[in-house]
Amino acid sequence: MKITQFTDFSLRLLLYLMRNPGRVVAVREIAAFYDISAEHLKKVVRHLVANGHIITVRGKHGGLKLGRVPAEINLGRLFRESENLSLMPCHDGGRSCQVEHCKVNTVVERGLAAFLAELDAVTLSDMA
Repeated sequence: MKITQFTDFSLRLLLYLMRNPGRVVAVREIAAFYDISAEHLKKVVRHLVANGHIITVRGKHGGLKLGRVPAEINLGRLFRESENLSLMPCHDGGRSCQVEHCKVNTVVERGLAAFLAELDAVTLSDMA
């Protein structure tokens, strides 16, 4: 499993905001800090706003700030919101496995559950 760039940027953005409490931070500042595309980061911002993780402040001194305290931002939830967690092709789109008595999907699903359980135990504040 490879984490998408979208989730990576989501986590980086949240970490940056956590490390700059009490400030309203511009998207371009975060993009410059991580040397990533501001346009791509704007897509991440829309997603994080929609899920309540950050809020936007409009106006001349506008920008972003956390929408929740860091202890309320759970990494498991963040990954579920931003990743496609259908890891097996036979589990994606309703297709069934062509191999009789195949247990690969069951094993992969258990692995995914263990992975998410680890992330469920971590909040943004744990990443400080």
